[in-house]
Amino acid sequence: MSDPGLDCRIGVYLCHCGSNIAATVDVMALAEYARTLPNVVVAREYKYMCSDPGQELICTDIADKKLNRIVVAACSPMLHEKTFHNVLSRAGLNPFYLQFVNIREHVSWVHQDHKAATAKAMDLVRAATRRVALHKSLEKRRVPINPNVLVVGGGIAGIHAALTMADAGKHVYLVEREPTIGGHMAMFDKTFPTLDCAACILTPKMTSVGSHPNISLWAYSEVTQVEGYVGNYKVTVCRKPRYIIEDLCVGCQECITACIYKEGKTPDAFNQGLSKRKPVYLPFPQAIPQKVLIDPDACIEFKTGKCKKTCVEACAERNAIDFKQQESIEEIDVGAIILATGFRTFDAQRNAYYGYGQYKNVYTSLEIERLINASGPTSGVLQMRDGRQPQSVGIVHCVGSRDQNTNRWCSKVCCMYSLKLAHLIKERTGAEVYNFYIDMRTPGKGYEEFYDRLLDEGVHFVRGRVAEISDWPAHPSEEGKLIIRAEDTLAGFVRRIPVDMVVLSVGLEPKADARDVARLFNMSCASEGWFLERHPKLAPVSTFTDGVFIAGACQGPKDIPETVAQAGAAAAEVMALIDAGEIELDPYTAYVLEEHCSGCKTCIPMCPYGAIAFDSVKSKASVNEILCKGCGTCVSACPSGSINQNFFEDEEVFAETEGVLLHA
Repeated sequence: MSDPGLDCRIGVYLCHCGSNIAATVDVMALAEYARTLPNVVVAREYKYMCSDPGQELICTDIADKKLNRIVVAACSPMLHEKTFHNVLSRAGLNPFYLQFVNIREHVSWVHQDHKAATAKAMDLVRAATRRVALHKSLEKRRVPINPNVLVVGGGIAGIHAALTMADAGKHVYLVEREPTIGGHMAMFDKTFPTLDCAACILTPKMTSVGSHPNISLWAYSEVTQVEGYVGNYKVTVCRKPRYIIEDLCVGCQECITACIYKEGKTPDAFNQGLSKRKPVYLPFPQAIPQKVLIDPDACIEFKTGKCKKTCVEACAERNAIDFKQQESIEEIDVGAIILATGFRTFDAQRNAYYGYGQYKNVYTSLEIERLINASGPTSGVLQMRDGRQPQSVGIVHCVGSRDQNTNRWCSKVCCMYSLKLAHLIKERTGAEVYNFYIDMRTPGKGYEEFYDRLLDEGVHFVRGRVAEISDWPAHPSEEGKLIIRAEDTLAGFVRRIPVDMVVLSVGLEPKADARDVARLFNMSCASEGWFLERHPKLAPVSTFTDGVFIAGACQGPKDIPETVAQAGAAAAEVMALIDAGEIELDPYTAYVLEEHCSGCKTCIPMCPYGAIAFDSVKSKASVNEILCKGCGTCVSACPSGSINQNFFEDEEVFAETEGVLLHA
């Protein structure tokens, strides 16, 4: 890959991108114009430049016409810049002699005036030809990859990803902030549309995680700091005190039985507050790890220091209870990270007209999941708060989803889990069940057939958004009932249906701290707060931070099969990365011109990646090229202009700017 020096021979290649670009930009005229630019030897247009024939066109011209600089004007560089870097490499040219121009997102997709759009595309191509003439030969760096992996989140996505990689021989650290893994799926009774027992599917996988020799399971722990780069991340994990020595606890639960509290007094979060637990507790019977923990906010010993400590007496032989336990900090080195932090359900109290929190027999769907669960607070008996079984139940879809006032997006799963709950409620109580829906969305395998089954079972369906739920009777027979008022858009009138119980099918939202987590891992969130993937179709589990992947509902609403599939895809991406043994890093790094550096240290606190240090021997700043991500912050902050950045040298940027302004 020799430096072509001053003999600059540029090839310009213009892509139609089907009709994405050609429908707005006159590509033929653009090619004609490009041929008139200085140093341009050839300019071609092609319908799909990223295709094999398009790539071969460039390779052939590089060989035949002795090209040493290439400009490609096409779609987003995020999508295909690497494709054309590979083309130049195959042709024996340094890949960084390429300048990529985005005339799709920057031109054709944002303009409707064809003439003006074509003129703008000409400006950008002209600027690129001036810039590319100054490009320098750059080389990628290679660094080894640590084979260990961190998985954050112990729901079904994190569990599946961890097991997949552990079975392949990788060592996995699985960090979960709750005292047990299992996530939301552990709360479900059955799964749609096959009505499999959720616990029967999930708990064997949870047990496998707890006993797998290649998995270090750290429940009740949180990641607090992430440093490093792809292949070599240093992660700090805070392990919260359970006040139980995990190595000594055998999960006998005798301490719970012996607790001075004969009955629980603290709302049980796992049962959605529908039952009470004691200060020392196990989140649920199948929890993994099978270790109890003590709630210091509820324990008398922590509050007064005067407890009889009957739990300690019950655990005398093991001596596993330690009231003085403190947080501990662990540091681990990993090569890649999978985030599977999941979702939260919509707070139904935000839609006050549904009466949640006001009327005692208005429940959320997750509360009903616990009530009909055999391991739930009523051992699977669906009953209202007064102990009676409902004779009529209304299920309201799209609570907190597809609503301009709350969340615009479809929660994707609430149609199907509403059908599942309708089936289970009717099966166990014989109640009349009414589903109030906007649209019925059943796109998965076997989903439409399940919907048909519900129709045959006699479940009522009313198409229309519920306007209000109240307890205002219009007739003596309606006293004590909840009144659902909704427009039936198929029948064309307003319905008023009295029921004993209302189930609100709440939507899915990003976790409350999703943006904080994104900042911690140097990722991005979409406008709604879901973690942003690198590309929605071609890289759905990758992020813009190399070596950090996402899986499950932290990216957006998903059902269980889709979540498991994505977790497997993330695990496969990680294993492909690790098995390569080393990683290539882009050379877009900053560097210090030592002869100009005054050692003022302005750049050091500006670097978001901690890549700049002060060399006390030379009294100069020094850039760690491995840590540098090429953001350019230090370049712009340096008061003496003594920091430059590869591929973004001043003369390159100035030449590009002048190229644009020539038209002005």
